[in-house]
Parts: sequence; structure tokens; C-alpha cells
Amino acid sequence: MRADVAEVSAPEQPKTISRRKFLFRGSVALAGAVALYSAEIARHEISVVRQELRLEGLPASFAGFRIVQISDIHFDEYTEPWFVRRVVAQVNDLRPDLVMLTGDYISMGPLSMRFVRRAMERCAEVLQEIHCPQRFAAMGNHDAALGEQYVGPILADVRIPLLINEHVPISRGGDRVWLCATHDPVTHVPDLEATIPEKPDAPVLLISHGPDYADTVVAHPRGKLVSAMFSGHTHGGQVRFPLMPPMHLPEGGEKYVEGLFRLGKMQLYVNRGIGAVGVPFRLNCPPEITAFTLRSA
Repeated sequence: MRADVAEVSAPEQPKTISRRKFLFRGSVALAGAVALYSAEIARHEISVVRQELRLEGLPASFAGFRIVQISDIHFDEYTEPWFVRRVVAQVNDLRPDLVMLTGDYISMGPLSMRFVRRAMERCAEVLQEIHCPQRFAAMGNHDAALGEQYVGPILADVRIPLLINEHVPISRGGDRVWLCATHDPVTHVPDLEATIPEKPDAPVLLISHGPDYADTVVAHPRGKLVSAMFSGHTHGGQVRFPLMPPMHLPEGGEKYVEGLFRLGKMQLYVNRGIGAVGVPFRLNCPPEITAFTLRSA
């Protein structure tokens, strides 16, 4: 006689995933987290970089003179109006004596020219909130695509002169320094003879959007007259993974990427810019406002 045996089902085993699937899913999750951080957090973390700029022949009245540089706003492809207003508020907190706007106020892309012109107008409306009587602008490569015939009058309407291959004196206490700006050197051939005064009686500060143009400046006969050059254009690389070079550098900004360089007697400073272009990301490369204090060398 056979005893009845109850049928007991085995407990359901948890599903497992292979090591390959685990690594793939983990990589996707990590990439998503990095993208979210780069787009929403790192892209809006403003870094104020303070630099002492020592210039030979600086008049005593300019000791302590404060210059603030902002660059590459790229309004408003990925750079929101509220963010530019925050940048302007921080510029005002620095109480500068002079503000340099070193190009690329907008982004030229697939959108219509009418849209880009309106973006330039809206950017200028925000920039007019800069509380500094001495504000000057230069052209960038995106601005050059829009055209100086649009950029110049829009900035003039908010009392920001656009300098193109020209120089102006900046006066203080009976003394002066010279502020110069070329046309965008990435899309045009600047006229350095017109830009740099022939016989300056004080230090010469030069704005030129593309930093690699510095090599052309120092090789030019007038280049030895330039004390410092200020550029942007590179965004500092914009997306920089640890221990790796920048993912992309634009033409005209592949040699001098960010920060301070010395080329013979001339100093070059490359600002990382405010906005983003191509992709709405910044990583290990925060938006930059540069605050210079002039000192005698």
C-alpha cells in the first residue's frame, strides 16, 4: 500500500540578470545622471575668477582699477534669460570700473534669422542692466554670422558701444589706458593697424574673440605695444571628463583653451564663457565671470 505524498511546489526563484546586462544598465543610468547634472546643475554654477593683472607703465591712478569680463552668452539657445540676469547681478556686485563683453551674444543655428535677431535684442535688454558707465563690446564668430549691421545698432540702443578694429581711451584721474577690439578673428581678417594705436602713451588692452589669434598679434609690428589680450570662444572645452582632454574645441581656440598665458611681453586671458553651444551641457568647466584688478608691474 503506497502512502499519499503531498505535492509541494518549489518557491519561485528571483530573476537574475547577467553581468553584461548589469553593466549596461548601470552605464546607461550613470550616463543619464551625468547628463542631468551637466545640463541642470553644472551649466548654472557660475565661477567668479579673480585675477591681478600687472601691467608695465600703468598710470598710478589706474592702480586697483577693476575690469570684469563676460563672454559667449549664446542667448537663448540654451542660455535662459533668468540665468543671464543672474550673471548680470553678480557682475554688478563686483562694482567694476569697466565691463568687457567679448563676443558671441547669440547662437547661429538652424533657427531663422528673424529669431536670432530677436534673441540679440532680448540679450541686449538684459545687458543694459549692467550698472557700469563704461561698457564695451566686441564681435564673436556667431555675431559675425548675424552681421555687425544688426549687432551694432542693437547694442547702441542700450548704450553699449561695439568696437570693431578700433581703439578708445579709457580715462581716470587725468590719465588713460587704451582699449582696443578687433573684428572677430575666426571669420574675418582683423585690421591691427587700425585697431592698435600707432604710438600709445599708456598700456594697450586688446579684445579679440578667438584666442589663437594671439600668435598673429605678437608677430605683428604693433603686437609689441599690446599689454594684455582678452578672449573667449573656447568655452574652456565646455565638457571635460576627468583625466581627459576637452571633447571639442572650435577652430581658432584649439591652442589657448582657458586661463592666463604669457606670450613674450603680452598677457593673454581666455574666459570660459557663460553659455553652451552644440549641446546644453557643461561638465568640469563652469560658466565664468572674470574680475581683473590692474596693478603696476
